[in-house]
Amino acid sequence: MKFKQLLKRFILPLLSVFVFCYSTYAQTVTLKGKVTDEKGEPIAGASVKIKGTNAGSVTNGSGLFSLNYNGQGTLIVTAIGFTAHEVKLTGQAQVNVTLAEDNKVLNEVVVTALGIKRDKRILTYSSQEIKGESLTQSKEPNLVNAIAGKVAGVQVTSSSGTPGSSARIVIRGGSSFFGTNEPLMVIDGVPVDNSETGNLNTGPGTNRIADIDPSIIASMNVLKGAAATALYGSKGANGVVIITTKNGALNKKPLITFSSDFSAEKPLLPQIQNKYSLGTNGIYYDGVTNKTSTSWGARMDTLKINGQPAKVYNQSDLFFKTGHTYNNTVNIGGGGNNSTYLVSYSNFNQQGTVPTTKFLRNTFFAKYSAQVLKNLNTTFQLNYSNSQNDRLPEGYALESPVWTVFTAPVSYNLQPYLNADGTQRLYRFSRNNPYWVLDNIKNHSSVNRFLPTFTADYKPLSWLTITERFGADVYTEMDRYHESTQSVSNPNGRLVDNNTTFRQYNNDLLLSATKQFGDFNIDVILGNNLISTYGENTYANGVGLTVPGLYNMASASTVNYSESSTLQRKIGFYLQSNIEYKRFLLLSLTGRYDGNSVLSTDHNFYPYGSAAGSFIFSEFFSPELSKVMNLGKIRVSYGTVGNDGSIGAYSLLTPYNKATIRNLAFPYNQQAGFLISDVLGNPNLKNERINEFEAGFEAGFFNNRISLEASFYSKKTIDGIIPNVAIAASTGYASTGVNSAVMRNRGIEILLNATPIKSRDFNWDLTLNFTRNRNKVLSIYGDQQVLGNGFTNIVVGQPYGVIYGTRYARNAAGKLLIDDTGLPYADDTQGIVGNINPNWLGGINNNFRYKQFNFSFFFDIKRGGDIQNNVDGYGYFYGTPKVTENRGPRVVDGVNATTGQPNTIAVNGQAYYQRANSVLESVIQDGSYVKLRNVSLGYTLKPSWLSKSPFKSATFSVTGRNLWIHAPHFTGGDPEVSSFGSSNGSQGIYSFSTPTSKSVDFSLKVTL
Repeated sequence: MKFKQLLKRFILPLLSVFVFCYSTYAQTVTLKGKVTDEKGEPIAGASVKIKGTNAGSVTNGSGLFSLNYNGQGTLIVTAIGFTAHEVKLTGQAQVNVTLAEDNKVLNEVVVTALGIKRDKRILTYSSQEIKGESLTQSKEPNLVNAIAGKVAGVQVTSSSGTPGSSARIVIRGGSSFFGTNEPLMVIDGVPVDNSETGNLNTGPGTNRIADIDPSIIASMNVLKGAAATALYGSKGANGVVIITTKNGALNKKPLITFSSDFSAEKPLLPQIQNKYSLGTNGIYYDGVTNKTSTSWGARMDTLKINGQPAKVYNQSDLFFKTGHTYNNTVNIGGGGNNSTYLVSYSNFNQQGTVPTTKFLRNTFFAKYSAQVLKNLNTTFQLNYSNSQNDRLPEGYALESPVWTVFTAPVSYNLQPYLNADGTQRLYRFSRNNPYWVLDNIKNHSSVNRFLPTFTADYKPLSWLTITERFGADVYTEMDRYHESTQSVSNPNGRLVDNNTTFRQYNNDLLLSATKQFGDFNIDVILGNNLISTYGENTYANGVGLTVPGLYNMASASTVNYSESSTLQRKIGFYLQSNIEYKRFLLLSLTGRYDGNSVLSTDHNFYPYGSAAGSFIFSEFFSPELSKVMNLGKIRVSYGTVGNDGSIGAYSLLTPYNKATIRNLAFPYNQQAGFLISDVLGNPNLKNERINEFEAGFEAGFFNNRISLEASFYSKKTIDGIIPNVAIAASTGYASTGVNSAVMRNRGIEILLNATPIKSRDFNWDLTLNFTRNRNKVLSIYGDQQVLGNGFTNIVVGQPYGVIYGTRYARNAAGKLLIDDTGLPYADDTQGIVGNINPNWLGGINNNFRYKQFNFSFFFDIKRGGDIQNNVDGYGYFYGTPKVTENRGPRVVDGVNATTGQPNTIAVNGQAYYQRANSVLESVIQDGSYVKLRNVSLGYTLKPSWLSKSPFKSATFSVTGRNLWIHAPHFTGGDPEVSSFGSSNGSQGIYSFSTPTSKSVDFSLKVTL
């Protein structure tokens, strides 16, 4: 071959390729940059790609990235919750990108039933999410208290100010007469126990969700209606609270976060008089030579003791102290290419306003997620907590120190609490000296709790996911109570040992499929659930300490011991399908078939389900509409669910109990004796049924700068369980349980979110919620009209939870009837004197951000809802409430019962109030309030200020809780209280519980 031909065929083409490759290499550019948000904060995990190529990167924890490109192209930057951004590249080596928040996407993905994440746009039922930042900002140690006033349709009620005390949460009103009315708590897809435990005397215990550290929570989502909770079966009949914990982050170096909080708490006290001394009818008693329980004595400003002006002892100020709370948390999070991790430890220490009371909690949380295979992801997590709680008796008990403090005379010094002979020193003949109680009575509980969870997601096909989730809730609790000798109620001393073991295992196997068929998008969930719950309890009560001060059961002269254990299993099969047509029509169908081991074989399996639909008209009408309304949705749903919370294990049987015959209690002379229970078990009992209709409207305007959600619901409970109805004595039994009760709840919920101002330096976010629920008891059993339920009653035709008791006698015109002594008196028949249900609830939350400052304040509002104020009620007899300072003669407005003429007989204050003490109506007060529940001011240091330090960020904040309460018709300390705990029958009563507190919290949070 000639050289010219060789040159043309081979050498010149090779030379061209070489020149092209050299030119390409010469144009390769290394691009470095940083991705931040509108506040200048780095965005970790943002995707950075060159359009049309495989060149790409992911930002690190500082928002930095680096990649190579050929000098020309378009850079695309995306991140979850932000609008995608494109940058034209013409050889640059450095670029900084600022991403704007995508309000249309932000907050749309929420965690729903079974831990499944869904776009909120396609939900066909009502739910509301609270971010973890809002929970920690509230500075509440109990997760239930942290959501008070923030969620439409939800009512939260605290029980006491004692550290560790329970709080009650109810969604859309009570649905069961005697079963639990509180929602199911679910952590990362696994149901957990929220029972109230720990108290061996009067007063509230601790609801066990208090074992969870709020700092590990990413979000809480409240599912309200039957359509939202049907997948959880009968456990979700009263609503579900979905708790999602935090995760680590992919491709992120270890990030260490440390936070430290300190708060000081002052008790919110009732109004107590300080003008009159111990005594009666204006005569002073010294409490030594003359004893009495009343403070109807001489005026303090005229009283002289031993020739000196009498000293005024403010008993509450002397007894209660400033409480202190310390909370320190450290967590480490990060991850590699295929795994993430998060480890957290928290130490919480609350010292109560009542001396010797405290709540200590140490929690450890670890979570590890890994992509084991390309289509297999696993997560393992463990939550461990150890809590120690010291409390004292509250309420009516003779051992309650708060009772004596609130009713003690201002003329008597309660210290020292011992006489010279070692006996108790007190101004009256009964009740313990409160300072003696501090040293001689103690209720201690200790809980160790483990919450392990394992989840595996396997994706054999792009449209199919198989999920296996196993979780457990295991805790042991040891409760100890001791009461020293010389106690008024137990002069020889008393001991109680109570040990509880709780084990619950939950397993879900789910198949999730999502497929597009033309204009239809269909996703289906098919699953099976197994849950096993075991409880074991041993209880020993010992009286008569043979060795005073030795608080060991071996020291008790008489010991009664009992033990019990229960095992309950449930199995469920469930199916849910969601069909979406062209993004504007949605149909959701849910079905579940449950089996429960506690029911008879004829009734232990029961089906239920729901149907729901949505019309997203913002997707249907002209695209021009979306410029103003980015979301417009109408939804309708109907669901039916079972509720077996009123039926415990073995409650269908008729057991034998330890016998008591007249005054003989067995065991007697070492001989055991048992009698069959007088409550006949009903093997035909079945679960209660709740049927619920819901309609709602949702709208978002101007890219969700304004969003509105409104819901109407109507739910009806049928086949409600009444555990004790009287039956003919000829059967040999006194009562039995039946399915007969009917109750209805109807209400509306409104939630408004708005961002009136949004700029680079200043933001204002506003949230308002409104709840109105109307409850009515439609039927009890046969023609029965009234049924007792703790401090309230169940009355046909009335709301669930009315206060029923003695009322003033009145004439046909409603005027008080007055007897011949000039005093009103009680009617011969009892009646309804109050209603504990509020007319409506509301919340207003404002959050402002200006540069590095953040300021927020939150108002919680309750209109209506009566309270039985027993502090005043018993105080009327003792002469201690503030109102009793007016002791002059008065003519009670009314008519003489004998003559029918207006009353003209004057009575003194002592006679009037001591008569009022015997009439329940006199102590019923309107519990309406406006509460400044939370105020917070925080400052975050600029990142540039920390550039030469080891810290990446630092925030300091000051938070106040319950700083102002306006309750014009309530004379107690805090109208949001239920002194005896979270049970159905303990609501609407204020009775010598440890006062709740207002507090100021100082917090520091830094990251390394």
